[in-house]
Amino acid sequence: MSTDPVTLMVARRVPRERYQDFMHWLREGEQLAADFPGYLGSGVLAPPPDDDEFQMVFRFSDEQTMATWEHSASRHAWLQRGSGLFEQPHEVRATGLDAWFGAAEQRPPRWKQSVAIWLAFFPVSLAFNLLFGDALSDLPLALRIFLSTLALTPLMTYWFIPLSTRLLAPWLQGRRSVVCVTPPLTNLADE
Repeated sequence: MSTDPVTLMVARRVPRERYQDFMHWLREGEQLAADFPGYLGSGVLAPPPDDDEFQMVFRFSDEQTMATWEHSASRHAWLQRGSGLFEQPHEVRATGLDAWFGAAEQRPPRWKQSVAIWLAFFPVSLAFNLLFGDALSDLPLALRIFLSTLALTPLMTYWFIPLSTRLLAPWLQGRRSVVCVTPPLTNLADE
């Protein structure tokens, strides 16, 4: 089994009149997942105005911790409570950085993945240092790096790298097309 972080991405179609019930159910699921060892976070991409497909992400520290959550009685009860809120889900599991770049057969070369991550990380890191660099300058180097990575890692994981990969999708996949940007990934705990 892999010891890399594992991401479960789930797409669920939800009738508009059930959105509020669905979001309440999702918050319950996040709280449930947060109680399991190895839980790293979760989030949801709301559908654009002309669609009804929600994209959900659950991330765990490794395959074993995700499997424990996936096969738990409490998760099965939660899924049962959600039946009727959505159509049959489509699930994709990804390990490590691959979670941002799709299924193996669609994944761009590593150098393109690196460019996409760098294009997201550079401006965010620069902005963080411009905003907080002076306030943190008197701290020891290790503490400065600890605080900056503590602040930036969730921002990169849930917002900026997914945004970068969506905006660069035609280039990453080697095709020319219009990019459709969906609403931002939000952490359910923030709602």
